[in-house]
Amino acid sequence: MRGWLAAGRVRVDGVVVDRGDADVSEAARVTLGAPAPSFPSALRLVHEDDDLIVVEKPPGLLTVATERERERTAYRLLFDYVRSASPFQAPQPKARRRRERRGASVIFIVHRLDRETSGLLVFAKSAAVKRALQAQFAARAVERGYVAVVEGRVRDDAGTLRDRIVEDPTTLRVRIGRGIGREAIMEYRVRERRARSTVLELRLGTGRRGQIRAQLAALGHPIVGDRAFGATTDPFRRVCLHAAVLGFTDARGRAQRFTSPPPTSWGAPTWPPKPPDARRVPGNP
Repeated sequence: MRGWLAAGRVRVDGVVVDRGDADVSEAARVTLGAPAPSFPSALRLVHEDDDLIVVEKPPGLLTVATERERERTAYRLLFDYVRSASPFQAPQPKARRRRERRGASVIFIVHRLDRETSGLLVFAKSAAVKRALQAQFAARAVERGYVAVVEGRVRDDAGTLRDRIVEDPTTLRVRIGRGIGREAIMEYRVRERRARSTVLELRLGTGRRGQIRAQLAALGHPIVGDRAFGATTDPFRRVCLHAAVLGFTDARGRAQRFTSPPPTSWGAPTWPPKPPDARRVPGNP
């Protein structure tokens, strides 16, 4: 009983009661509400408010559905979580898909991470917030920072990579194009050099699909574990790429900045990194 009261599940004539000694008349109607929805265990909740949710995605989990996998995605897990907290529920899968097709979703995708990449993702709770956030991404006004462990010892302490990215329309694989493709810009800074690998801090200037993996491979330093881009080592049984920093302006005009440390097994030093120079626009090179 105490647990129900503490969780705000007990109502007397529709009013939440949190004390066991509250006065209750004989004619009063006492009801027990449903327990608060539990957050999906596959994700880590970083921040939630009325407009958006920021989560940490593990490696191996898709952001959104593909033809092969439609149910186990970060989007679907959050959709079910937010829906369960809403009085307007669509309990059947077919009804849920109809709601999504009509744009009546309860959670909206703003951006994505590759299945192999872990780290920070933001989802919107309304179409208006989604549009506002995506406009910031398009304007390169979002701060996006990553930590990667790459093969080999990177020579320069810091640098800016500027390439062209080409995506195969059939396989969706990306590669560096010579004079063709979409512009891809990324800054890197060496955090630590090891015997056979280097820990890098990365800042995105553009958000092309697969650009980090393709650009680092083209540099001659594929990400550890990224066999699709030529890596020959895989000590952690995953691609060692983590979305560690996410900064933007929320729907109420407040600057938000979230950080997520990379896995401790990587041994990445000095965390979290300092914010970028205030004179620069976050995310811009």
